[in-house]
Amino acid sequence: MTAQIAEKMIYKGEELSLCDEPLHYYMETIGKDLKLQAPSTALWRGYVGTWTIEDGRLYLVKLKGFKETASGTKEIELGEIFPDYPDGVLAHWYTGELRCPMGGLLEYIHGGYESRYEMDLFLKIDKGVLLSERIVTNGHAEPNAPQGYRIGAMTTFGRK
Repeated sequence: MTAQIAEKMIYKGEELSLCDEPLHYYMETIGKDLKLQAPSTALWRGYVGTWTIEDGRLYLVKLKGFKETASGTKEIELGEIFPDYPDGVLAHWYTGELRCPMGGLLEYIHGGYESRYEMDLFLKIDKGVLLSERIVTNGHAEPNAPQGYRIGAMTTFGRK
């Protein structure tokens, strides 16, 4: 699988990459079939969400996605999935540990979110509530190593 464009996490005022997909668990649980369209091989899920931790809770605050319609592909936003919460929704459906890579690149792996970085911030969440955070140090990168999780290029599908 091609390396994927990461979700975004705003944590303690810093924008980080989020190498997990908490909305996926909502889609599975609720069974919503939005027929999201992958605009490239680097975005198979068809959307990029922006998440934040506020007052110890995980919120989805922004979404840019692509939906199949009878007339082609349409760009969607958060209100399309959560009409009652277009400005942000508590991720009450999510329980697990989120990973935010930080620092310089140690090893690039062209698949999913498997590349390794100097550090990983892990946020343990239970039904949308932050339980704990921990940072794991994975090593030291070369001085000129790329910083933070980034996808440099992507293959796009043609449009009809």
